[in-house]
Amino acid sequence: IAMPGLLLGDEAPNFEADTTHGRIRFHEFLGDSWGILFSHPRDFTPVCTTELGQAAKLASEFSKRNVKMIALSIDSVEDHLSWSKVQGTRRPQEPCLHQRPRARRIGDGKIQNRNTGHGLHLRVLRNLILSPCAQVFVFGPDKKLKLSILYPATTGRNFDEILRVVDSLQLTAYKKVATPVNWKPGDSVMVIPSLPDDEAKKLFPKGIFTKDLPSGKKYLRYTPQP
Repeated sequence: IAMPGLLLGDEAPNFEADTTHGRIRFHEFLGDSWGILFSHPRDFTPVCTTELGQAAKLASEFSKRNVKMIALSIDSVEDHLSWSKVQGTRRPQEPCLHQRPRARRIGDGKIQNRNTGHGLHLRVLRNLILSPCAQVFVFGPDKKLKLSILYPATTGRNFDEILRVVDSLQLTAYKKVATPVNWKPGDSVMVIPSLPDDEAKKLFPKGIFTKDLPSGKKYLRYTPQP
């Protein structure tokens, strides 16, 4: 389960909200891009501050992968802008909404819900952002959830791993391969089990090799990354 009531393969809620980059509707914000939503317990938390700083440093890497980032937390747009200044980043000025106690945010910077009592889709997020935890949600261009990782609030997220899983998700979405344990871009990949040998040989002209197992079975089929 990634968000309350949302499973891998489910479509992301198409919520509408105000952000430090203006008002968005989530599906339109994603467009034909991949998307990553980071949840944070609240602004000015030390671990999350280091994470957003790292996200800003890696913005070009995510852009190369056609990935848009958006962050989710409580607090107002005003607070999000102040938090960004602490991290040395600049955000466009946004109107301050008056329902600060009921604020919600999501933004590449962050977002605030105008009214949590209205807006069915944002209610899906309510329990998540009130929890002392941090999550990563990866959505594909089809707006469906591809991956989620849950961290305790005391453990910073590993952005090397987030980039790695994005590379794996994108590769395996478009090629009939899977990535083995500890795979990194450039390593050999695995031919998916449902692909017959004769078809696999046509699809992967660089060749296919198998690894010897004590059982003698030859189902671990590898090929150079296509």
